[in-house]
Amino acid sequence: MTLRTNLVLLLALLPASLRADEPAKSRLDNWHQWRGPEATGFAPRGDPPLKWDAKTNLKWKTALPGRGSSTPIVWGDAVFVLSAIDTGRQADAKDIPKPDPKFAGDKKTKAPTNYYQFVVLCIDRNTGKVRWQQTATEKVPHEGHHETHSYAAFSPTTDGKFLYVSFGSRGIFCYDFAGKLHWQRDLGRMETRYGWGEGNAPVIHGETLLVNWDHEGASFITALNARTGQTRWKSDRDEVSSWATPLVVEHGGKTQAIVNGTKRVRGYDLATGKVIWECGGQTVNAIPSPVASDGLAICMSGYRGSAARAIPLDSVGDVTEKPAWRHDRGTPYVPSPLLLGGRLYFTQGNTQLLTCLEVKTGKVVFERERLPGLSSLYASPAAARDRIYLTGRDGTVLVIKAGDKVEVLATNSLGEGIDASPAIVGKQIFLRGEKHLYCIAGE
Repeated sequence: MTLRTNLVLLLALLPASLRADEPAKSRLDNWHQWRGPEATGFAPRGDPPLKWDAKTNLKWKTALPGRGSSTPIVWGDAVFVLSAIDTGRQADAKDIPKPDPKFAGDKKTKAPTNYYQFVVLCIDRNTGKVRWQQTATEKVPHEGHHETHSYAAFSPTTDGKFLYVSFGSRGIFCYDFAGKLHWQRDLGRMETRYGWGEGNAPVIHGETLLVNWDHEGASFITALNARTGQTRWKSDRDEVSSWATPLVVEHGGKTQAIVNGTKRVRGYDLATGKVIWECGGQTVNAIPSPVASDGLAICMSGYRGSAARAIPLDSVGDVTEKPAWRHDRGTPYVPSPLLLGGRLYFTQGNTQLLTCLEVKTGKVVFERERLPGLSSLYASPAAARDRIYLTGRDGTVLVIKAGDKVEVLATNSLGEGIDASPAIVGKQIFLRGEKHLYCIAGE
């Protein structure tokens, strides 16, 4: 046999797990989803600058249309970002959704009557130029959103081949990297608590796209075929509105989807949608995404209370009374925790008070230490090397050293408000402001 034939046979005989590792290796060099390559907020191969301003380390700045609060994702030389554009055009009466009387009395926001364009942008990572912009759909939203929220709050995700986009009640969309639409799905209409709006990201794992659908109506979680958009399974959830993105982990030969919620955190079998374990104890309005390490899943919430629970990944059944550890002070409301070096870093509510715990034990390293120069935060912390980047709503980014205390390394600002979380790839950090996408880059 020829050398080429031998090589083909050798590759064919490789275990599927080894062949499947190639995309995983590529993910480490990118930021393919909400919370980064390992869904922890940490960029294992990142090394962005410590300092920047309008004249220093600003590689490019690109104006964004409309409004959005989702984090951009990065794959190769492309940056993908979502936005919702108010066209200002009054909608025809037939296109204005009618309120559902079951939920109308609970809304604290007013639904618009204008058409909105829900758009996907592909931006060149090196130059900041828009390669393409596609309008996924143009519709009139059926409810409003919180004044600090937006209609484009779902971060997209990619497997390196296709881009998966959720605009929630406006649909789920799959594009290739040239901007061609491959499929779309309508999963129904969300009725969010008080009409505050929607926002949890889809998650890609292999050939499965996972979408959580918690709202005031009939909540569910569903797994879609990533290539066709067809339903693999759908499981009802006894939950109210949440804004938490699922976490997919592999443990003990089984792949789990871990989903936060007001009533319970649940671990689902990704293959079947059946609940493996569940744990009560979260607060209302569950937003922070779970993280996992050392055989534990850690879930937090922090609205009108504080809750952090560490659940062993080999749990079965109801483990509400027997988590590995619990912590009931200073947990986050909107930001998700950062997992770095065997430690958890998180802010109290949306404030500038930072806590650090040991992952394995829940032992306090430091608790509710003040972050100078910051006030309110919506963005989740991100990290590279031993540096943690914390972004305030006014656009101030505080850089601290990971360690046993708060040690400030730099304070930066571009003069524009930021609610989206940072994305870090290589020597670059991407910041999505109210009106612009910024690329900060070192040498």
